[in-house]
Amino acid sequence: MKQKILIDPGTLKYKEEYFDIWNNVDIILITHKHPDHCNTEVLEKINKNIKIYSTQEVQEANKNLNINIVKENDIIELDNIKIEVVHAIHGYQPLLKGDKEIHENVGYIVDDGENRLYTTSDTICFKNDYKADILCIPVTGHGLTMSAFEAALYAKEVGATLTIPVHMDNPAFPPDFKYIEEMFNKYEVEYEILENDETIEVE
Repeated sequence: MKQKILIDPGTLKYKEEYFDIWNNVDIILITHKHPDHCNTEVLEKINKNIKIYSTQEVQEANKNLNINIVKENDIIELDNIKIEVVHAIHGYQPLLKGDKEIHENVGYIVDDGENRLYTTSDTICFKNDYKADILCIPVTGHGLTMSAFEAALYAKEVGATLTIPVHMDNPAFPPDFKYIEEMFNKYEVEYEILENDETIEVE
């Protein structure tokens, strides 16, 4: 049986027609408390039977949401799917002073027994031994996430056969597509940039 997992349902470019999609998933995973990863207003309205997993910091910032608290190294079981909660380090810059600063951030590795998909969250580069077939990673830099340079090297370390740059939708931190192409080609990283609403099927 197929399971639907929604990761980081945020506010950027949200459309009303997304509600029915969000309201018909099996579980929701949230990496950190920023609104572009956690659309509180919409999540408060979805089916209460849908389990939401995230950190204690996200729960404290969203007291009206019923969040199943997870932390690094936890395992979430979803029928035949294993979801590993992994380390992530959100970058800092002065625009994140006060309540906007992230103190608790996680990534997720979804393993269905055939493929491992690793979604990193907004994270800067760090040493680890994580392995995955598919890597979903923000590459816009600006001190908050990896640039395409670090992301390309990171993809090689993870052993990903496909890398999907994500979170390209924030107008405050626009992606440099030429630099992404240059770095990913230089380090021979297979990648696919998806448009909003575009889907990809992995065999």
